[in-house]
Amino acid sequence: MNENKKETIKVDTNLQEKAAPGRAGMPMLLLFLALAIGGIALGIIIGATEGRWMIGEMRMNPFRVPLTVLCILISLFSIFMLCGLRVLKPNEAYVLTLFGKYYGTLKGPGFFWATPFAVAASPVGTGSSSGIVVATEGKKSGSVTIPTNKLSLKTMTLNNDKQKINDQLGNPIIIGIVVIWRVVNTAQAMFNVENYVEFLSIQCDSALRNIVRLYPYDTPSGEGDEKSLRGSSQEIADKLCAEIQTKVELAGLEIMEARITNLAYAPEIAASMLQRQQASAVIDAKNMIVEGAVGMVEMALKKLSENNVVELDEERKAAMVSNLLVVLCGNKDAQPIVNSGTIY
Repeated sequence: MNENKKETIKVDTNLQEKAAPGRAGMPMLLLFLALAIGGIALGIIIGATEGRWMIGEMRMNPFRVPLTVLCILISLFSIFMLCGLRVLKPNEAYVLTLFGKYYGTLKGPGFFWATPFAVAASPVGTGSSSGIVVATEGKKSGSVTIPTNKLSLKTMTLNNDKQKINDQLGNPIIIGIVVIWRVVNTAQAMFNVENYVEFLSIQCDSALRNIVRLYPYDTPSGEGDEKSLRGSSQEIADKLCAEIQTKVELAGLEIMEARITNLAYAPEIAASMLQRQQASAVIDAKNMIVEGAVGMVEMALKKLSENNVVELDEERKAAMVSNLLVVLCGNKDAQPIVNSGTIY
């Protein structure tokens, strides 16, 4: 009985960046230019002159042709070595491979020379000369342009599209995040993943779903200690940043910041949730009004009793309390009725 064996592909998470052996570009440029020009000039001189060799008699120089060929080869070799000259701007790097193996990373602004046999690996696995525009099937509101054969070390922003995710209570919400990141290990970013920008985008979506399902959208009234997506933005951002960082570690990326940029209920429940929030706000307002009214009634009765303004029995106190509460808690202004007779 044949058994299907699954082959496990291991990713080298310990791949470390190393500096590529390189030299200053200007001295190497002058050296190889001098060799190329000198070889061509010397070859022309040897080929054009009829040199003679004195060994007892006059005869043609037997080394004329080999010397001419040697000068031409030196010139061609010098021209080929000029292909190792490279120019880098700030926050750019070349990731070099030599015969299929990682040779080193050349970074830092300046004019450099490295062996022309070392080839600069192209980011995202493409060699287009017009640059690479990274976009994942409309997943992002913006695109990231990466120069060919150069790895950008700049701080970049990833703004994924909004997603519909269920929160802890099962309510569908629309949420979007922005992630600020940069490449810190060029070797891992180039060789551990095919497209590190697309990889980062997918891991951001995954981490966002893992975090959102642990918290409700908002804290219900009376439960102020509970964490929520709307009320605990800083804590959510910290956990989201740490979650994404663990997922993109193998790609050599550093997550500098992750923030929620959009947070709202999904359209199908937005109206119901708005009514719920309005009702909760009305209840809170009524509670505050009643508490204030009761305090004012207590103060009025206390002042009347202390100053001996009038003596009221329990029935009259109840009537006074009722009238004051109606006046203080009513939604409209009360219309007073003046009694010119006795209160009894």
